Amino acid sequence: MAARKEIFMAIFLLIFLFLFTHLRAEERSFDVKQHLSTVTRYGAAKGGHYSNYVPAPDGCIPIHLNLVARHGTRAPTKKRIKELNNLENQLQMLLSAAAGNGLSLHKVPSWLKGWKSPWREKVNGGELIPEGEQELYDLGIRTRKLFPDLFSDDYHPDIYTIKATQIPRASASAVAFGMGLFSGRGNLGLDHHRAFSVVSESRASDTMLRFFDCCQRYEDYRKNQEPEVEKRKEPVLDDITKSLTERYGLNFTRQHISSLWFLCKQEASLLDITDQACGMFSQSEVALLEWMDDMEVFILKGYGNSLNYRMGVPLLQDIVQSMEKAITAKEEKRVPGSYEKARLRFAHAETVLPFTCLLGLFLEGGHHGFKQIQREQSLQLPPRPPATRIWKGSAVAPFAGNNMLVLYSCPANNLSDEYLVQVLHNEEPIAMPGCDGLHFCPFQMFKDKIVAPHLEHDFNTLCTANVEEQTPSPESSKLSLFHWLFSLWNNDKQPRTDEL
Repeated sequence: MAARKEIFMAIFLLIFLFLFTHLRAEERSFDVKQHLSTVTRYGAAKGGHYSNYVPAPDGCIPIHLNLVARHGTRAPTKKRIKELNNLENQLQMLLSAAAGNGLSLHKVPSWLKGWKSPWREKVNGGELIPEGEQELYDLGIRTRKLFPDLFSDDYHPDIYTIKATQIPRASASAVAFGMGLFSGRGNLGLDHHRAFSVVSESRASDTMLRFFDCCQRYEDYRKNQEPEVEKRKEPVLDDITKSLTERYGLNFTRQHISSLWFLCKQEASLLDITDQACGMFSQSEVALLEWMDDMEVFILKGYGNSLNYRMGVPLLQDIVQSMEKAITAKEEKRVPGSYEKARLRFAHAETVLPFTCLLGLFLEGGHHGFKQIQREQSLQLPPRPPATRIWKGSAVAPFAGNNMLVLYSCPANNLSDEYLVQVLHNEEPIAMPGCDGLHFCPFQMFKDKIVAPHLEHDFNTLCTANVEEQTPSPESSKLSLFHWLFSLWNNDKQPRTDEL
């Protein structure tokens, strides 16, 4: 009997040691920098992996590349800088109130007692920071290495078209990418850089890369949904507020927790600091806060409403047209240097997220989910932790996040389809649910199954506010026209301060 008891205790001890060691290993492997939703740095999102290459079918060669990329890591905007400055004051008030009530501050992290916002002296914000420049510069170098034949020609703006939005961080990202892409190809400086053209449309009329700013129905939808999104956040913030109040002995509010989470994301992503604001949250709390952000992105910029991504149809059409032109050039046997080989675009998370949805990527339901978005059916929210989920802002649209669509020409005698499309998301080959899970989708299937269902509504019809309402009177029409013209002028001068 005693022997059996000893054996049982030994087995129990082994199980305990295994679980303890496993949990400790999980804690050590958890990197908060990879869990910051759309504030995640590109390198953290990639986890150091840049070469999951899937070879093209034998004989297939790339003849054209489309790139849709988000700007690199940026500084907080002016609006967010004010929030952090306010947090600095609020934290000092909390500490003073606790001390005034005779409460001990021994549980309060030492960094918090004298914390000053690193951005308190800044007047402007939102600019591309050096780390963001490096992200795009390195991406440009890797892109040329991945497709050397596509980028073998001498630079000409008609061969390599580069477009960016008018927002400085996007155009600066285009410049950094181009410097990497064409490095060593010019005569400027010791590094042999060369000049190149970056084209931008007016903010007020950029339906290609800033469609979210040009779609009135989307503006209305977003304004109506934002209060509902805030309500959905409240249970998470309330639970964590209660936990942190007990943990640190300070009378935190929901707004304090929201601002501390934002500070965590900025410190970890921009300053490589993870032991201050981020250190106040447990691993499970970080997972919930990340899910909270991902849910907001899903509702307002992703699969939460078909309008979110269908307003990006002009961009999808432009990509298909560029591929068709490349096919025409190939079949007409035009000489190198006489046709476009790459169309490179630099914009925002509000561009990359909807475009990724148009392609049907990161769907929880795979092929079934793709059928749902084709029918404009609403999708369920990403499952709450600890359940696993596919939709993560850190994967879909981190800083410098991108989609590449590569068009291949294949020997007609080897394959039934002469042209194939491959999608690389953040440089990783990704299967397309709309193309029966293929990595290389026949061009005609790509057009029929992925593109065509989105073309039922043109941009103007889709984005006209209150299209179902009766025709307004001439007087109200004139007034609406005045407001519309004024809004275009105002939008062109006043960029959003809260965009990603």
